[in-house]
Amino acid sequence: MADKNVSVAAKYKKRSQAGEIWHRMRKNKGAMLGLVIVALLVFVALFADVFLDYETDVIGQNIAQRLQHPSAQHIMGTDDVGRDVFARLLYGARFSLAVGVAAVAFALVVGVLFGSVAGFFGGRIEEVIMRISDMLAAVPSILMAIAIVSAIGQSTLNLMIAVGVTSVPQFIRITRAAVMTVRNQEYIEAAQSIGLSKFEIIWSHVLPNCLSPIIVQTTLRVASAIISASSLSFLGLGVPSPDPEWGSMLSTGRKFIRGYSYLTVFPGLAIMITVLALNLLGDGLRDAMDPKLKR
Repeated sequence: MADKNVSVAAKYKKRSQAGEIWHRMRKNKGAMLGLVIVALLVFVALFADVFLDYETDVIGQNIAQRLQHPSAQHIMGTDDVGRDVFARLLYGARFSLAVGVAAVAFALVVGVLFGSVAGFFGGRIEEVIMRISDMLAAVPSILMAIAIVSAIGQSTLNLMIAVGVTSVPQFIRITRAAVMTVRNQEYIEAAQSIGLSKFEIIWSHVLPNCLSPIIVQTTLRVASAIISASSLSFLGLGVPSPDPEWGSMLSTGRKFIRGYSYLTVFPGLAIMITVLALNLLGDGLRDAMDPKLKR
């Protein structure tokens, strides 16, 4: 009887917050599919060097094998200078994901910093921050990114900065809104009463209770950042050649799209599947972290 009671108690033991989120996410098939695809892409990006030699397999040219259709030897064919499309596609995951993650990390730090200050302090500080954010948001993100890259030069680092700057207003808004919902809670008043500084309160008490919408926004913005980075590379303003970024592969392949459509189909599918997986994961996280949807 005692063992039975212990098993029942273990079954209904209250899960931690992270455990509860994971429990709800596992019920969402779309979110789990997105998680598996993203995990696979991250694995490929991290360990691409283990499977491929960058100098020979990725950027090494072999004119004798140029423009070969998909076959057993080259499962995705070769490009106009004889490089294996499949190898470049795998290695390109490193560039596309790195640009997306780094750009969003930059936007996350800047956006959360200014958004939390605006939401907590209010008044003139909030007005200044939000009006600057509105001005940034008023300019189409792709045009702003083009202007930034044109001004500071073409490189992978500059691409990350350009895409990151265009994502800052979204993080400022979502963080400000989240902070405003908790800044008048009793535990914030208690922290103020014991003499904690405002920045200590923001860091230790406010932001930890605003993580859910910020995490969801981060996941969704990585997908948008990958599209923006690919668009800039397609226009010749992104990752410099011969690095195999998916957008630049699309740009190169469009010249041969009539007879060699695989040069654009496979990079396009890579971008589409990655963005779809991130959106599925983001939607699943949003549903799992929303207390109103708790079952």
